[in-house]
Amino acid sequence: MKVLIIFFSILPAMVVYAQDDQSGFISLDCGSPQGPSYTENTTGINYVSDDGFIAGGVSQVVFNCSERVYNTIRSFPENKRNCYTLRPQKGKNNRYLIRAMFYYGESRGHPPLFDLYIGADYWAMIYIPSPASYYYHEMIHLASSDYIYVCLINTDRGDPFITSLELRLLDVTMYNDRLPSSLFLLQRIDFSTSETVRYEDDKYDRIWYPATLPPDLYRAIQTSDTVSLKPFSEEQVPLKVMSTAITPVNSTYIHYNYQWSARTSVDFMVYIQLAEVEILERNQKREFNIYNNGRWIGTVSPSTNITTVKIYASSNSPTYELILNRTLNSTLPPILNALEIYALRQLQQNQTDDQDATAIWSTKSAYGLNKLNWQGDPCVPKEFVWVGLNCDYSSPRAARIISLNLSSRGLSGGIATALANLTMIESLDLSYNNLTGSVPNFLARLDNLRILNLVGNNFTRPLPAELLEKSKKGSLSLSTDEEGIDEEKSSCLKGSCRNNNNKIVVILAPIIGGIVVLSIIVLIVIQMKRKALIKKEELFIPSKQRFTYSEVVSITNNFQNEIGRGGFGSVFRGSVGNNQVAVKMLSESSSQGYKEFQTEVKLLIKIHHTNITSLVGYCDDRNHKGIIYEFMANGNLGDHLFDGSATVLSWERRLQIGCDAAEGLAYLHHGCRPPIVHRDVKPSNILLNEGFHAKLADFGLSRAFATEDATHITSIKVAGTLGYLDPEYHATTRLTEKSDVYSFGVLLLELITSRRVISEGVNIVQWVKSQHEVGNVETIIDSRLDGRFDIKTAEKVVETAIACVSPKSIKRPTMNDVVMDLKHCLRAERTRQSESMSLNFETMGDLIP
Repeated sequence: MKVLIIFFSILPAMVVYAQDDQSGFISLDCGSPQGPSYTENTTGINYVSDDGFIAGGVSQVVFNCSERVYNTIRSFPENKRNCYTLRPQKGKNNRYLIRAMFYYGESRGHPPLFDLYIGADYWAMIYIPSPASYYYHEMIHLASSDYIYVCLINTDRGDPFITSLELRLLDVTMYNDRLPSSLFLLQRIDFSTSETVRYEDDKYDRIWYPATLPPDLYRAIQTSDTVSLKPFSEEQVPLKVMSTAITPVNSTYIHYNYQWSARTSVDFMVYIQLAEVEILERNQKREFNIYNNGRWIGTVSPSTNITTVKIYASSNSPTYELILNRTLNSTLPPILNALEIYALRQLQQNQTDDQDATAIWSTKSAYGLNKLNWQGDPCVPKEFVWVGLNCDYSSPRAARIISLNLSSRGLSGGIATALANLTMIESLDLSYNNLTGSVPNFLARLDNLRILNLVGNNFTRPLPAELLEKSKKGSLSLSTDEEGIDEEKSSCLKGSCRNNNNKIVVILAPIIGGIVVLSIIVLIVIQMKRKALIKKEELFIPSKQRFTYSEVVSITNNFQNEIGRGGFGSVFRGSVGNNQVAVKMLSESSSQGYKEFQTEVKLLIKIHHTNITSLVGYCDDRNHKGIIYEFMANGNLGDHLFDGSATVLSWERRLQIGCDAAEGLAYLHHGCRPPIVHRDVKPSNILLNEGFHAKLADFGLSRAFATEDATHITSIKVAGTLGYLDPEYHATTRLTEKSDVYSFGVLLLELITSRRVISEGVNIVQWVKSQHEVGNVETIIDSRLDGRFDIKTAEKVVETAIACVSPKSIKRPTMNDVVMDLKHCLRAERTRQSESMSLNFETMGDLIP
């Protein structure tokens, strides 16, 4: 063991007793029926039902519990992830003790195995070896957000459950060592006592368990009424804990061991609490050396004030050994009052921006969106982003909501005022609901809003002038029920215009009829001319995304850095402001041509998703056509997958890439109205960012369905890439979402095997099926992984891919089904890794009576 930092803290005396209230507490009795709070007799803690803190779950009764808080649990038979949302009054930048309690009950059978998360960060694997015992996991956490999410993750080994969840506000000066790491409790011991100490003796409700030590080796000592022990320390250890201690009987040292299961190096923090509890004579002296895993820490002579010895160390050993040994100058043996051991872990704490989180939670409340399973952090982690949301993750700490799709959700009432606080939102779809009232002005003041869809509601007229002005200028794509009709005529259609002079109507009728016929002829001519003009120059909205050719020259530094080339043309690296971009320029000899250029720009302006390449802008300047995308640092998937690549993607990374690509396609098929078919899914069109997260690219061949309810598109010309092309689509020219599913299945097979779609004249689909039929799953997986994968997970991924490439589209899964299968496999793989890398807290369970 290497001790990195050692320091002592001997603090001045200050009397601090138990707090008078529980204002900094959140105490949830999980599964308890909703009703008034109650006070637990044994602790004096006020508990409330957890109903208002989580959506879903099933309440179950546990028998033979002496304390009311343990009489019920909440289990979660549905959803992979279920999260409690805690919003303490003091908010972020405060330190909290968070404790999750678990009691399964011996009569309930074998306990499940599942994961516990704090936000998007792994906390612990919940393993309960003895169902009749109580277990808990506790951490000390400096919150970076006003919201704290405690999540239970189903790992397919039984339904997750929880008995109680508790949060305690600590003084921000407590446990502030080794910031910004969080402290995960391994052990908290009160020596020389036979009872558990917690609230009210400890105003922060830390649980101090008594140590069981051999009575022939150690004796208990405690203060008398005449001793003036001041119970203040930096960690504010309570008087009841510090008024007792142990000392050796017939030796000169105290020896204490603690063991855990650790397969990797562990950083930990130890707090040794010392205070003299005996009245010493003038000729008596207590002084001893402290050794931590064989390393000398320092020499201590405790007084009646609390001495806290803090040790930060890193260890590859699964054992913690503490020795307190009397010095030669000492007449008395050492003493030990209390001890805390924590594992240190620096959490990422990536969360949704607080303002955005508050806005979307308020929107959920305003519209009663309980069926959407909106729970936990709205944007983080990406695999659990809320349905209908797209987020921007460019900031390392706070994700921002940039797109919200609430189309056809049965919303009623007015537009929720909370939406005004989504200041980064670019696309808002409220179409086909039952919304009424006036459209609020604040929508026009959302500077980043580029797409607003209000079709299919019952809003009053007129629309805000500011909103119409933005639409007219082209900075906002506004969709309403009266697109193309000016406001005066729209009002007439609603019945606000009246003409009571019937004679005038009779006289004017023939005239108006002639005008209408003439107008129709004129409109037809204009429309024909417009189509002809479109071939020369297409006007896209919003205009701020349009760049001139001279601007593109500047962006690319005169096209100096070419990073790719394809059928469309060359791709160059550049920068727009402080952001890196990729600029794809259409060559005059391009086989894709101007039509594909138009299709891609139009589509990318309208759709926004984490797993779809973002459009920065485009150039349509006479003979110069180009598309500007966000820069993807790791190129395309094919660069890392096939022979010649120095990269060997791990199994987990392959699963993550597969999930990302599948989610992008699922959004096109099920999140867009009308649905969109990509038509060219292949590795070169899967781009990877700096974190190897995947995004779909190249939408030049994409097609949207004519209506939301349409089942297929009949193509005159079949488009796609040989090997990835759906055979049914090729034979019938009937294009459906299942055509993309087939292409994705081929892509997934390439991801699994690292074989090209056609290798040595053999099609990958036929090769994998032949191997799978004889049960050779191991031979299908890329041999460069050297078996570093779970065979059951591999089998499931292969089965999913084979289902996708079924010759008949009706037998193929939907992309939503594929996403669920791959997420299941990804979670299983991460669980497998966590079991081999993380701390196992089983030892703590033995401490809880």
